[in-house]
Amino acid sequence: MPSTKPLGVILAGGLATRMGGGDKGMLQIGGVSLLDRVIERLRPQVDGLSLNANGDASRFSELGLPVIADSIEGFAGPLAGVLAGLDWAAEQGAQSIVTVAADTPFFPRDLVNQLVLASAGQKHPLVLATTLRTGDEALKSGGSKRVNRHPTFGLWPVALRDDLRTALEGGLRKVVIWTDQHEGREALFSTDPFDPFFNVNTPEDLGRAQAMLEQV
Repeated sequence: MPSTKPLGVILAGGLATRMGGGDKGMLQIGGVSLLDRVIERLRPQVDGLSLNANGDASRFSELGLPVIADSIEGFAGPLAGVLAGLDWAAEQGAQSIVTVAADTPFFPRDLVNQLVLASAGQKHPLVLATTLRTGDEALKSGGSKRVNRHPTFGLWPVALRDDLRTALEGGLRKVVIWTDQHEGREALFSTDPFDPFFNVNTPEDLGRAQAMLEQV
């Protein structure tokens, strides 16, 4: 019986401006690169993996993954990476992908399972990961938004790739606008002992990630 697991796509197409440029995923915590940690978490959850990155693909050759570039020019954000992943998945005959960010080394080990469960009954499975807002975050939102949506962590249907392409070519960049248009759902994840979607944006974040290793 064929597996029904989605394919996995690691989004590494950003510019990393707050880290001074370069590939954030190559930074290390505990002697292991962020990308290797992401791969280790995602590989058991999916049927196959690829890396969305722009520029010279050979710099990732040691990972042994297919490297897929954005087809939308001008660094159009994470949705361009999602589209690249959907086009790649279509070539593999897959029906869906799950995306994760290359700079988020502690995302849940049951990410894919929870996203798929949340999509039950949807014609086109489309689900974003969320966490509850707490403390100062909740106060700043004035209670108007109870959850944080993590738009680089989602389940995406290959069937909507042409719709997404049209939206991107029309200038759409904000993930949640597109997912809301297609009745996207949310899957809620725990933040105990910390936000599993914590990502490394700055040198200070890298130090925090190093400290967080002790709680994993």
